Amino acid sequence: MFRETFIQAWSALRRQPLRSFLTMLGIMWGIAAVALLLAYGRGLRSVVVASFDAFGKGAVICWPQQTSEQAGGQRAGKPVVLEKEDLDLVRENATLVKTACLETVRWLPISYGDRLASTAIRGVCPEYGEMRNEVPSAGRWISPEDMLERRRVVFLGARLREKLFSGQPAVGETVRISGTRFTVIGTMERKIQDSNYFTSDDESVWIPYSSAGELWNTRYAGVLVFEPRAPRFEKEAMSQVRAEIAKRQRFSPTDERAIIMFGREQFRPVIDGITIGFEGLFTFVGALTLGIGGVGLMNIMLVAVEERVREIGLRRALGARRWQIQMQFLAEALVITAIGGVIGIGLAYAASAAIGPLPLYGPLYEDTSGKGDIHLYISLGTVAVSTVILILVGLISGLTPAIRASHLNPVEALRYE
Repeated sequence: MFRETFIQAWSALRRQPLRSFLTMLGIMWGIAAVALLLAYGRGLRSVVVASFDAFGKGAVICWPQQTSEQAGGQRAGKPVVLEKEDLDLVRENATLVKTACLETVRWLPISYGDRLASTAIRGVCPEYGEMRNEVPSAGRWISPEDMLERRRVVFLGARLREKLFSGQPAVGETVRISGTRFTVIGTMERKIQDSNYFTSDDESVWIPYSSAGELWNTRYAGVLVFEPRAPRFEKEAMSQVRAEIAKRQRFSPTDERAIIMFGREQFRPVIDGITIGFEGLFTFVGALTLGIGGVGLMNIMLVAVEERVREIGLRRALGARRWQIQMQFLAEALVITAIGGVIGIGLAYAASAAIGPLPLYGPLYEDTSGKGDIHLYISLGTVAVSTVILILVGLISGLTPAIRASHLNPVEALRYE
């Protein structure tokens, strides 16, 4: 029954090939716009989230400040400092902390030959690299042996490497930090990230915390960096870290101003809200574009009903029921949307391949790898969402003409001129 209905619908469309094609054209353009806008929204979200994740998969940065509450006989306004003893307490007692590390920093000159730069020299532990997503593109990251033996080794950010070495291999070369010789053990590629502290990772130098002690006083660290055992434990891990430090330094464990913590998961809802909002906006605009094609389809189907009044009357007189008339015109609308949709999706694939990556962060970070560009990838999810929107538009566009046709009076329809 349904097969015959769609065969009849196809035959009816073939009677007016030009009109059917022009109607399909609106649907084709609409569904292509929906697919491309969905792909753009998802590509934008992917790049923004990746730049946010580049800060570290679960890193939390703890900044020592001043106490704001009186506790244990201590006055408010007492400076908080971070020392090795605090780190030991956190590692021993904070059960929700996966790993932790002190970080110390100074802005010092670093040179290679006659090339000189002044940037952040950051003393860190071996675990820091995984927490902060410092991935070597050449060489290696700081090892436990480097830390234990106080080796004078450095790991360079991408932009600083380019300033000092101009594209030449850096691993194994010797640089000078405040006149002290250090060996380059690794470098990384350009890091596209929306958030950092002290300075950009691309401009930074990392050395073992123990080696930093040979250049400056590292008794008091600049920050403490830790990673919770899982992202969902971030808030509880923050409380544990603050409580352990408060226990030793005698301030209230609820005093959030004593240690300000910057956690990745704190800002995840903001990032998700912005990117999902853009995706929703693009989907809405695409649906409106497709809706315009749907209005054109509805108008054409209403015209078709007017042209076939006598045919409808004859079918009703021969025993056709209202739902069969509705199915006939609804099938014609769905055939148009289906054919237009298939061609439109094909056009979207062709357009995405022709357009290629769209620049976003690439020019800002002087990156040519394409990691910071928006890629218009038409995924199966995009096709599925586009198809759902297409079916809804087809049903809505075809339903009104179908209902109108089924409610025609058979006697008046047969006398219609």
